[in-house]
Amino acid sequence: MPKYGRVLLKLSGEALKGGAESGIDRATLEQIAGQIQAVRALGVELCLVIGGGNIFRGVAGASVGMDRASADYMGMLATAMNSLAIQDALESLGVETRVLSAIAMDQIAEPYIRRRALRHLEKGRVVIFSAGTGNPYFTTDTAAALRAAEMSAEVILKATKVDGVYDSDPRTNAEARRFVRLNHLDALSRRLGVMDATALSLCMDNDLPIVVFDIRVPGNIVRAVQGEAVGTVVETDATTALAN
Repeated sequence: MPKYGRVLLKLSGEALKGGAESGIDRATLEQIAGQIQAVRALGVELCLVIGGGNIFRGVAGASVGMDRASADYMGMLATAMNSLAIQDALESLGVETRVLSAIAMDQIAEPYIRRRALRHLEKGRVVIFSAGTGNPYFTTDTAAALRAAEMSAEVILKATKVDGVYDSDPRTNAEARRFVRLNHLDALSRRLGVMDATALSLCMDNDLPIVVFDIRVPGNIVRAVQGEAVGTVVETDATTALAN
């Protein structure tokens, strides 16, 4: 039985590349699409925001001398490519989808209009939000928080390549401990990297919980939707607690 009726799934672009250096791994794409299909089968209304880091990251482009705004627009185009890829994978499974873009791309996506997006959700379609917020200097995390608030989503499911939020980097510190629960303010003040500060503040202001979990574990999206303990839950009134 699902805990949530309407969710926003935030996928990093890196999640789509599997074990490759960049690009889209078809097997990984199909595995994620299968999980999304299972969520829809539960009757959950689902929308997606996908990053573009497997193709191009605006911040990375700016760090090597590109104009930041131009680099960010290139990153938005990368998210559009990923959105079309996940749309194709979902529709091959019979899941009806719509891609809505914050940047006009009439030949490949509908323009983002809030009421239209809500109507698609009500009709049972998976709505894929592309091109971030349509503005440079804003991350896809911020786009996810913004769209979740606009869609009245009950939770943001942030699918990553780690099994939650840690008190330090588990890749470099063997003693790092995972949080089971965390509140938005703690996540902000400790700079734990759950989301960027703008996105976290938006979630806090709108009382939007975030579940951070490992997308690489088959079935984790369904478990997260059902309210099972699959990672770290970040919510306004949570008492911060570490795993034993």
